[in-house]
Formats: sequence, structure tokens, C-alpha cells
Amino acid sequence: MSNPTARQELHARQKAATAADKRRRNWRRLLGWSSALAVVAVVTGMLLTSQTTSATTSRPAPDFSLRTTADTTVTLSALRGRPVLLYFNEGAGCGACIMQMAEIEKHKTDFDAAGLTVLPIVMNSKTDITADMAQYAVTTPFLLDDGTVSRAYGTLGKGMHADLPGHSFVLIDATGVQRWYGEYPSMWLDPADLLAQIRTRLAG
Repeated sequence: MSNPTARQELHARQKAATAADKRRRNWRRLLGWSSALAVVAVVTGMLLTSQTTSATTSRPAPDFSLRTTADTTVTLSALRGRPVLLYFNEGAGCGACIMQMAEIEKHKTDFDAAGLTVLPIVMNSKTDITADMAQYAVTTPFLLDDGTVSRAYGTLGKGMHADLPGHSFVLIDATGVQRWYGEYPSMWLDPADLLAQIRTRLAG
């Protein structure tokens, strides 16, 4: 290419293309950093708003009657005379929720020694939750809630879903009074720590 003007035009086009490519790379880098910062902001927000709650309470526990995965009906007031632990959770699809119940079952002797009746409560169909129970070898019947009981105990929207319970424990004493509420966004509470919470509240 001997034409000086053509060479200059080619050089100018190459320079412009290089500059445009550099701008695109910079934008991609900027967008990548923006996305990363957005993810960090979301995770940070979840951590800040997902703190463990553990509180002593003293109010009459709302009564209820719920069907179970064993095709029976459990009425809370019929269990007066011994303490009851309600375990609200996301249920089907939440492996950690079902594993929590599996670990509680492994410590059944200790929970029995405390005189406790443990009632896991979910907002699932029988078919959905029994499939997960079988996967994790859980045998304790789950109570099937339409949201009424979860709402009455203030557990809705405490986890990852606004319309489902979080990972919540409610302790009710032998007289039907709610003594403790515990919320665990980490989706786990060691059964030994759970028993410690229960014994402390019942002793008080």
C-alpha cells in the first residue's frame, strides 16, 4: 500500500478499533466489579438481617389441630401435662431442615428424659415432605400446616422465603405457656445446645 493517505486512514481505523476494544474491556471489567460488589452487598445484607434470635417468652401458646404425615391429628391443648417443642421449618427441599430433625431423633433418649414432645411443622403436602423424610430416614410424623399456625407463632418470613417459616423453635411448658422462641437462620442448632435452651427455660 503505497498511498500515504490510504496508509494514514488504515492506521487511523486500526487506532480507533484498538481504542474501542480497550473501552469495551474496561466496561466489561467495570461491570464485573459491579456485579461482584452487588453480590457482596446482598450477602452482607443477608448476614446482617439473618441474626440468631433467642428470647424468653411468657404468653399463652395459640392452640391448634393439624393433620400429620401419619394420617393422625395432633391438637396442642391435648398435650397439656408435658412440655412441647414446636419445630417450624421450610420442609421439603431444605435438606438442612430435615437433617435437623434427624439429629434430634438421634438424641431421642435425651429429649424423652426432658419429658418433651417434639412436633415438626411444615407447609408442605404429605407427598412432598414424606419423600424428604425417607431420604434422611426421619420417622417422626410432620404436622402439615396451611400457614395458619406458622403465622400465629410469628415464624413466617424469618428464613429465605417470605411465605414460609424460617428455622424456628418454640417451647411450650406443661401448662400451655410459651416459654422460649429461637430463630436460627443458619438452619442448624446442635441438639445438645437445643436441650440446654429447653432445660434453662423450663427450670426458670
